[in-house]
Amino acid sequence: MNKWKKRIGYGAGDFACNLVFSTMASYLLFFYTDVFGITATVAGTLMLVTKVIDAFADTGMGLLVDRTHTRWGQGRPYILIGAIPFAVFTIMTFIVPDFSMSGKILWAYITYCLLNIAYSVVNIPLNTLVPRLTSDNHERNWLVSTRMICALIGTALVMSITTPLVNFFGHGDNHKGYLITMTIYGIAAVFVFLFTFMNTKEVIPPSVQPGKSSFKQDFKGLTGPAVIFFILNFLYFGLFVIRNTTVIYYFTYNLGHTDWLTFVGLFGILSGLPMLLILPWLQKKMPKRNVLLLSTAIYIAGDLVIYFGKTSPVLLIAGLAITGLGIYGIFGTTFAIQPDIVDYSEYKKNRSIAGMIAAFQGFSVKVSLGLGSALVGMILKMGGYIPNVKQTATALNYIEVSFIWIPLVICVLIGITIIPYKLDDKRAEMDLELERRRSGATPNQNVG
Repeated sequence: MNKWKKRIGYGAGDFACNLVFSTMASYLLFFYTDVFGITATVAGTLMLVTKVIDAFADTGMGLLVDRTHTRWGQGRPYILIGAIPFAVFTIMTFIVPDFSMSGKILWAYITYCLLNIAYSVVNIPLNTLVPRLTSDNHERNWLVSTRMICALIGTALVMSITTPLVNFFGHGDNHKGYLITMTIYGIAAVFVFLFTFMNTKEVIPPSVQPGKSSFKQDFKGLTGPAVIFFILNFLYFGLFVIRNTTVIYYFTYNLGHTDWLTFVGLFGILSGLPMLLILPWLQKKMPKRNVLLLSTAIYIAGDLVIYFGKTSPVLLIAGLAITGLGIYGIFGTTFAIQPDIVDYSEYKKNRSIAGMIAAFQGFSVKVSLGLGSALVGMILKMGGYIPNVKQTATALNYIEVSFIWIPLVICVLIGITIIPYKLDDKRAEMDLELERRRSGATPNQNVG
């Protein structure tokens, strides 16, 4: 299969995911508070509870992928099966029923939970594909970078056109505008998932022969680097959801420029794209740990530029550009680590648990998204935020803390977390041993 066809086919799957995922991260809290009509505290609690419940669905999905063996592979069938339910529950989440307040809250809980489960059905299998698409480490880095570029384009597209589409279709009725916009996103995602299914092929078998195993046995296949990977995902997606959720509040109330939101979305492509394009080269020249540390330093510098230059459009743009480089460097490198984690479990523990690793990754992400959304809701309440009115100085300060300072602290924690990660030093040794096993040799009992 042509390399770029495979890269774009794989990456397109994350574009489809981000049509909805990025909308939820950036607009759902605003939709719940300012359109659906529930308080920020109720909405934040809803997101936390449903994410925690759904996190357990991720574990089940990962175990299911590990135990699936079809002529289409282990992960690809679920991308096809899950596409339509994903679209349906996306649309249902943005319906505002004519219920009592308690009925509306129940509707929000049910639909948002079902949407997250549908997301797991397509996203967990997508996260298991890279180790099965190729065994070449550099090509894996390209697959991940292409995926991140597609995710970036999806995120920037959502940030750029969602508000204009809501205004265009709604004509002042935001409920109608959001519903039509999300219907378009959901239907588009179905066709993009089909494209991913048709343009990827799982060709690398595990070095471990398929067989029955229990959850306990698979759990023992997890390693120390896997724990680091899960923590990185937890921290990164917390940063992601807090930053993306508060950007609309920051630009609406602190800066008074909702018209800049479209520019911010488009600028996301321009600022993050160069980093994703050079990531495979950087990861070839230096350990992934060092690339991640560099990315965190870049993000922190950009955040400080935004804070000190918020009254200057030039400095604000520069800060957004710098944080874009940093955040997508963190994003791309974190995902590039995943195939190494999968291979290390096969190498060290003789367990093929790509699905379980993707499941625990999904678990950490879902809990992070829930906690992040709940935290924003609580901070807004603490600051005295009231929707659709001029905010007090206290409320503006709390919005600024959420947009700038909390993500900065999380970024520092990401840098601290990656310091013990040293799998890059074992990559060549792992490749040789796993290829030897795929040729039929028994596992070397003296692996490091």
